[in-house]
Amino acid sequence: MSFFSIPSHWRIPQSAMQLSLKEMAVDGAAGCEGVALWLGRYAGDVASITHVVALRGSGVRKAPDLLQISAGLINDVTDLAIEHGATLVGQIHSHGRLFGTNLSRTDKQMGIAVPGFLSVVAPDYAIRPTTPIADCGVHLFEPPSGWRRMAQVEVTARIVMTAGADAALLVAGG
Repeated sequence: MSFFSIPSHWRIPQSAMQLSLKEMAVDGAAGCEGVALWLGRYAGDVASITHVVALRGSGVRKAPDLLQISAGLINDVTDLAIEHGATLVGQIHSHGRLFGTNLSRTDKQMGIAVPGFLSVVAPDYAIRPTTPIADCGVHLFEPPSGWRRMAQVEVTARIVMTAGADAALLVAGG
């Protein structure tokens, strides 16, 4: 698989989803969007999530309808990825009840737009700790058209939630 190929499947440990929801729920309880980044590794055309990255410090701004991540904080994430032999393969962020699980215009314009990048949107500010991926909006960046929301049948076919494999939690920023 080349560096910017689109995976045929993503393997996401249940623990990565749980860690991500827990991380986002802290901000959700305050009425703000939350975010977690997913690092992983490729084996052929399968991307496997290995790490959940929590973002801290002044490099991340969270509001009821906005997330901003500074370039400096993304550099810190890159350093973590290199240190752990992984690649940034996706992210999950939350939207409030009134915003749904589609990507917002800001998500599309300002988000990470790399071929094969996975962007998951959790509903209800991620305050439900058992939210399944099926309740989330799952979006894929595919050039030249850009972001595309996967239909539920495609999510079921391409996203494999795995039990037993634990994702590690990493923290970027101060």
